[in-house]
Amino acid sequence: MANAWFETVAEAQRRAKKRLPRSVYGALVAGSEKGLTVADNLSAFDQLGFAPHMANLPRERSMAVTVMGQDIAMPVIISPTGVQAVHPEGEVAIARAAQNRGIPMGLSSFASRSVEDVAAANDKTFFQIYWCGDKDTLLQRMERAKAAGAKGVIVTLDWSFSNGRDWGSPWIPEKVDLKAAVKLAPEVLARPKWLWQFARTFRIPDLTAPNMAKPGEKAPTFFGAYYEWMTTPLPTWEDLAWLRSQWDGPFMVKGVCRVDDARRVVDIGATALSVSNHGGNNLDGTPASIRALPAVVDAVGNQIEVVLDGGVRRGSDVVKAVALGAKAVMIGRAYLWGLAANGQAGVENVLDLLRGGIDSALMGIGKADIRDLDRGDVVAPDGFFRRLGE
Repeated sequence: MANAWFETVAEAQRRAKKRLPRSVYGALVAGSEKGLTVADNLSAFDQLGFAPHMANLPRERSMAVTVMGQDIAMPVIISPTGVQAVHPEGEVAIARAAQNRGIPMGLSSFASRSVEDVAAANDKTFFQIYWCGDKDTLLQRMERAKAAGAKGVIVTLDWSFSNGRDWGSPWIPEKVDLKAAVKLAPEVLARPKWLWQFARTFRIPDLTAPNMAKPGEKAPTFFGAYYEWMTTPLPTWEDLAWLRSQWDGPFMVKGVCRVDDARRVVDIGATALSVSNHGGNNLDGTPASIRALPAVVDAVGNQIEVVLDGGVRRGSDVVKAVALGAKAVMIGRAYLWGLAANGQAGVENVLDLLRGGIDSALMGIGKADIRDLDRGDVVAPDGFFRRLGE
């Protein structure tokens, strides 16, 4: 039997590609249009280097930080991702893995598992919402999350509904009925291990969004929830200020890449902001998040916590982001590859790889505490960074 452990996130992705039906894998790859931003999120990290020391290196290193009011074991947060047909336990398996490694779980409002189930599995759950539906509906969703034990809210704004991928988009059914089963049968039967995972639980992939259900109603399908989101009038800054006023705990705005927008996020009283381009699923041609990070950090100073989302695949990527001013990073595809490769243990495997990589980079740089990192620890080529919005 092959070793279930993998040594890099890249290997987890290779195993995910072999294990998942083509359409499921394609949905995780995602991206938009030509894929310029997806590619830049990854390649930008490759262009950054380190300035290491060679002696007096610390024997022990600390990577614990506090973000959104939560003490966490390392500066990594599970970024919210939508409906999953990756594994029968879905977001609950991810939440347990994150809990076991001492980090927060970001749960999408489009998730396949309820906020009640996920918050019970991880006591550091942040509930993510889109500006979707009327204000009463938004309040109901936040109140439900609060009652379930969510410690914070993440409002995601970096989405432009762009569609069409040069490499083709996967076919995703509204629900798994007989017609869908017949159409997907060839690719599903070609992945017997994935099929067996679901078969032995007597469940089929759930393509509904339980956290979008209105009181007393059934959960809408993913596409039903997506349609509600697409047809909701886009929010103004006044709307966002109102939403912030309705939540009495930590509040993150996700999707910032411009310094003028960052300052507006400070003005509405948010606790944190995420420098993000939605993993390249937003407007294609948006620069990599890591390129925009230092300018945003400089614009807001210590008025708000800044995290980074996009392209993180190694512990050294985490260290680069923190050195450039992020309090923490959010990961998405990395843990999904782990979930696909080996369920909850695969997610824990990914988190262990990140922790090990962080520790190794800290040792090489000569820092005993991740909070002591600064920009002098990172080497960037001329013209690498972007200052948008001024």
